[in-house]
Amino acid sequence: MKIGYDDLGSGEPALLLMTGWCSSRARWGEVAALSAERRRVLSFEWRGHGDSDRATGDFGTEEMVQDALTVVEQAGVESFVPCAASHSGWVALELRRRQPERVPKLVSTDWLVTEPSERYMEVIRQLQSPATWQAARDTLFAIWAAGDESAPIREVLDVMREQGDDMWMRSGRVIEASYANAGSPFAAWSALEPPPPVLHLYGQPPDPAYLAAQQEFAASHSWFSVRRLEAHTHFAMVECPREVADAIERFVSA
Repeated sequence: MKIGYDDLGSGEPALLLMTGWCSSRARWGEVAALSAERRRVLSFEWRGHGDSDRATGDFGTEEMVQDALTVVEQAGVESFVPCAASHSGWVALELRRRQPERVPKLVSTDWLVTEPSERYMEVIRQLQSPATWQAARDTLFAIWAAGDESAPIREVLDVMREQGDDMWMRSGRVIEASYANAGSPFAAWSALEPPPPVLHLYGQPPDPAYLAAQQEFAASHSWFSVRRLEAHTHFAMVECPREVADAIERFVSA
């Protein structure tokens, strides 16, 4: 299976930029270019997305882990830091669990790292139904865009609209199963032996309680840090690529 990816810059640990469901690597485009000025960057797309081959049959986290490892092996990279957009964070967790000697740190962006609310999970369940997936997707689009009608945000959503019911329903199934198995990213990170340094960058939601919950977690887990960015959509790397690239570089090189 062909996996589409860009290989930029030099120096390890490399950054492995992983996009979210139904998206393309263009979402990381500006961050990739900025980060490649300082180290090697691999930015790729999952099977069934972008330039990668169509998926043959169903797939989930296990196959996505294999996609990521295929890119890393093809590029000949030894040490890498997964930088995961949204729910690709579950794949990043598995990469660290399986190859801790190669994955020194983890970066997540725009992820629901606490236990999800019932309201959120109801939308995820609606995403899995042939009758309601499109309405659920549009609900998520409205939340993610937060009224931003700028061209970069429209382009991200237009790419996501190109995916049909099969991929969107699959995303709902995999996301629900991930939370059911782990409880939350907080719990999943804590279960790693030992937990690696983790950085979470996000702009949405603006709720102060969400930031406070992460700061409280960071106070009792020295390996976790969080930064709320000057972004109000679900796509912080698109809104403020320089800020994201700089924060990642400081974290990885520390």
